[in-house]
Amino acid sequence: MTEYEFRVLTFPRDTSRADVRQALTDHAEYGHWELARTRVYMGGARRVWLRRRIIRVARTA
Repeated sequence: MTEYEFRVLTFPRDTSRADVRQALTDHAEYGHWELARTRVYMGGARRVWLRRRIIRVARTA
């Protein structure tokens, strides 16, 4: 079974699409996050859920 950890990012309405895209690209490139969900609310705010796999190391002894 695959386990994920999540991070939620919130961007106010005055944040440009280019700035949001750059922030998501940085998280994906350097933190190995992938896009899980995006919501745009009525006021224009964006909330983005990112996820990445949790890698469990099996103990050897």
